[in-house]
Amino acid sequence: QVQLVESGGDLVQAGGSLRLSCAVSGSRFAINVMGWYRQAPGKQRELVASIIGGGTTYADSVKGRFTISRDIAKNTVYLQMNSLKPEDTAVYYCNRPPGYTRVSWGQGTQVTVAS
Repeated sequence: QVQLVESGGDLVQAGGSLRLSCAVSGSRFAINVMGWYRQAPGKQRELVASIIGGGTTYADSVKGRFTISRDIAKNTVYLQMNSLKPEDTAVYYCNRPPGYTRVSWGQGTQVTVAS
């Protein structure tokens, strides 16, 4: 059974940085295709970054500030978040992007950006 465990969320000041991690356990789950989502209170979950093979894509709202990467050996996906804004406040989750078979969602990690 595949498990996704997100970590690294915290309370930071606007302009600060965080690096989120998504540890993937379970056999035969390749992380060559993964994404980071976020869900703010009262809003739908949205995809903010994805990595598919050697390419990455980002939502316009985070482009130039967030970077998705992965470590195949550690079976871990990362999201480096710089120049954080209060509107980045949300619970962040990892999973496969739309169009790919997703697995059960993890518990997510809370990111709070204070102005």
